Amino acid sequence: MRATQFFISTTKEAPSEAELVSHKLMLRAGLIKRLGSGLYTWMPLGLRVLRRVEAVVREEMNRAGAIELLMPAVQPAELWEETGRWAVFGPQMLKIKDRHQRDFCFGPTHEEVITDVARREIKSYRQLPINFYQIQMKFRDEIRPRFGVMRAREFLMKDAYSFHASKDSLAATYRTMYDAYGRIFSRLGLTFRPVAADTGAIGGSASHEFHVLADSGEDLIAYCPDSGYAANVELAEALAPATPRAAPQETLREVDTPKQTTCEDVAALLDIPLARTVKLIAVMAGDAMVVLLLRGDHMLNEVKFGKLDGMADFRLANEAEIRAAFDCPPGFLGPVGIDRAKIRVIADRTVAAMSDFVCGANKPKLHLAGVNFGRDLQEPDVVADIRNVSPGDPSPDGQGTLQLCRGIEVGHVFQLGNKYSQAMNATYLDEAGKAQAMEMGCYGIGVSRIVASAIEQNHDEKGIIWPQTMAPFLLVIVAIGYGKSELVKTAADTLYAELSAAGFDVLLDDRDERPGVMFADAELIGIPHRITVGERGLKDGVVEYQPRQAKPGQSGEAQKLALADAVEFLKGLLES
Repeated sequence: MRATQFFISTTKEAPSEAELVSHKLMLRAGLIKRLGSGLYTWMPLGLRVLRRVEAVVREEMNRAGAIELLMPAVQPAELWEETGRWAVFGPQMLKIKDRHQRDFCFGPTHEEVITDVARREIKSYRQLPINFYQIQMKFRDEIRPRFGVMRAREFLMKDAYSFHASKDSLAATYRTMYDAYGRIFSRLGLTFRPVAADTGAIGGSASHEFHVLADSGEDLIAYCPDSGYAANVELAEALAPATPRAAPQETLREVDTPKQTTCEDVAALLDIPLARTVKLIAVMAGDAMVVLLLRGDHMLNEVKFGKLDGMADFRLANEAEIRAAFDCPPGFLGPVGIDRAKIRVIADRTVAAMSDFVCGANKPKLHLAGVNFGRDLQEPDVVADIRNVSPGDPSPDGQGTLQLCRGIEVGHVFQLGNKYSQAMNATYLDEAGKAQAMEMGCYGIGVSRIVASAIEQNHDEKGIIWPQTMAPFLLVIVAIGYGKSELVKTAADTLYAELSAAGFDVLLDDRDERPGVMFADAELIGIPHRITVGERGLKDGVVEYQPRQAKPGQSGEAQKLALADAVEFLKGLLES
């Protein structure tokens, strides 16, 4: 592609609202242009990257035995009502009406649609297993679209759905897709980690997320460096302390805390570790108040807590509810002396093993020290894992301790079981001629999110550094003075023609621009390899090669190449 026949629209500065590096660089490099909140036009350069990612995804899906189809983006409400998700999916679903006032939505996902296909087309166990996939734009009405295409309203997704006659068959395809995802992200040159995950709104019995590791990631991942264990913090189990609760050593006493309303402030005042304090969180489960006890340095895990019996729809208690129950302002609450006939107490495993701890006194400006279960208050009604794991916690697999890192979710696989097939009566006839609900799997990849995630992981102060499999062009030929020097024009055209004929995506920058502008654009766009063709070098029979990023053990400095050897040298690089 010649730059003068293409469309390059780079800028020096990104809009002020761009926060993430990927958002800034995608705008500056002209990969995307903003249309509205969470809506972007993929410009020619960006579309080339998107299509490269899409091609790898499609190749690996086909290799894994999945069959491509394309489902409607607009879906009728009736399908969603069959599964009950029309009412519960939430405000992310963009609902619309047609001219006959019938309800539809822009599809945020396609479980209902594909299950309708399966129940109409699959009749016998002989047709199973089967795995369908599509690559299609999805729409979710994000409350606050941000970070460019990372969390946009409209995004490109690969979603696959498999149907099975048994759980064993589902598990086998699940493993096949898990392995395919690993190949996809490896081929795309990404540093990633698969992690055990919560099934969330999609549902099912098993789930893994695939995360591109990046400091800007929204998800927190717990992993063990000494083993293969990894899980989203939402799911990672915090084990109970290995040592039993120690016997009380201190007497119960009130301590003045006139301005200290947080565990951190109380610990600082009393000169004790934060881990000696216990905080109380009041929540409402229906009309009943429940209090949660966590160690002062631990955070509530709402996903884990929400899975406890009766807690699926809990909410934090408001100040009026707290004052009515405790006759005390927030900041001084504790479990001692509360009416256990009216208020349930759920303690985290770590708190249940504590002794001589500090907590609120349920009196303004006072806390209690030397608090012990059994002596000063009843044992908790429930002891459960309701906190986020922390660095240094023992790994649930027993093979070391946990560390935390940030990740950007780019893929998710689920074993759905028969959740959708039962709700929509998607059955097949087994060998005995009896109708059975199909087992189902679901496998998603955020194709457009991969583009942004790759930039978060691969960039420098000059711009994007694409993995070679994702780059819009593998090589840029910077022709200095292309329109003024016949020598430059001939050499650049020859290189371009030979490399293009060999099947490589090459950009010939034949614009009438200063060398500095062309170099800056090439670096900003992130093209992996650059050849500079200039009249001065050609007089000595050489051109200059420079990689966008040096490989390990290489300096990354520009090197002179004999013009006669340039094509073979570059073919070797581009084929690697």
